[in-house]
Amino acid sequence: MSMTDPIADLLTRIRNAGRARHPKLDLPSSNVKVAIVEALKELGYIKNYKVITDDKQGILRVYLKYDDSNTHVIHEIKRVSSPGRRVYVGNEKIPRVKNGLGAAIISTSQGVLSDSAAREAKIGGELICTIW
Repeated sequence: MSMTDPIADLLTRIRNAGRARHPKLDLPSSNVKVAIVEALKELGYIKNYKVITDDKQGILRVYLKYDDSNTHVIHEIKRVSSPGRRVYVGNEKIPRVKNGLGAAIISTSQGVLSDSAAREAKIGGELICTIW
């Protein structure tokens, strides 16, 4: 059975593993998933990640981050753009998530960027997800 939205699968696996207090999770790798996880690492929502090569497409291992009271640092992660409904924003219309407490991840012509990096570069793109 083919998967229609692998990015939504990535976000759901991160959300579920955080709620179950798992230290890490493994999922099938792709270039877009690695770019999204890299943006999450730069924003401080995950500890680290590693791409493990195998005979197939590879495995993306994500190490989740928890605070001192063992609470997952990601309170909410939502997919905005989907295969059936793409959401594009210009650089002046990039949303501020939770009044600046959260972040948005945007797929631009210069790669996958956080909302602050896209505003700084003055480019827009497809709004992948919001996180806080």
